[in-house]
Amino acid sequence: MLQRAITGTIFVIILLGSVLFSAYSFAILFFVITMLGLWEFYTLTEKTDHQPQRITGLLLGVFLFLGILLNYSNTYSKFVLFPIALLLPILFSIFIIELYRKKEKTFGNIAYTILGVLYIALPFSLFTVIAFGTPVTFSTNSYAPSKILGILFILWSSDTGAYLSGKAFGKHKLFERISPKKTWEGTIGGGILALAVAYIVSMYFTVFNVMDWMVIALIIVVMGNLGDLVESLFKRTVDVKDSGTILPGHGGILDRFDSLIMSIPFIFIYIFFISTL
Repeated sequence: MLQRAITGTIFVIILLGSVLFSAYSFAILFFVITMLGLWEFYTLTEKTDHQPQRITGLLLGVFLFLGILLNYSNTYSKFVLFPIALLLPILFSIFIIELYRKKEKTFGNIAYTILGVLYIALPFSLFTVIAFGTPVTFSTNSYAPSKILGILFILWSSDTGAYLSGKAFGKHKLFERISPKKTWEGTIGGGILALAVAYIVSMYFTVFNVMDWMVIALIIVVMGNLGDLVESLFKRTVDVKDSGTILPGHGGILDRFDSLIMSIPFIFIYIFFISTL
């Protein structure tokens, strides 16, 4: 418990510090998280006797992250074509490279290589768009850490509420086949706390109104729980308890960000919707 507490404290300090310090520190941190998450994903898939193309997948993740980031940034507009121009050649080179690797389960290797990018690099890339503006008005000059902080606070409150209410009242299993400890009572408790925190967040972070924060909270509760179940299913498939060991006492990157990974695309879609009204 002490190790878990120390790791958790350091993790939160680094995460919040990077978000608050500047747009660049936030982008750098989540770029690193993206790369570590991809590496972790490819390590786990090797336990299924597949051999994804780590380096090619990482390169695709790099240029996807940079391409999305720079595409919406007027600060780096003259560099935007470079990563975007490389995306398709790298993507289709995965098929060509597999011809010469002489590995078994060739199309499984290709599938896992691309899946890692879609599952990890794409959501974290979209997170930078949410942080720096809307999909319509994106700029490093409009970086709004309050958006990221609000999302994180709601996410953490949902997890905390689910854990505490599940411990106290949990009886009815949510998805026993995949996650025996998850209960409906925990999910409902997490949702109630998330909505309460969303209301408080709306009072201080006025970048969104109270209704928008409430909708974002509902997205996090629903998709966050599904994201946790998806990651649990993945870990059962590869027969591991934790996705990694980079965070002592907490597991790996996927263990810490599974709920966020699944929530981000739907939050992004909602923000895009309200920004175009």
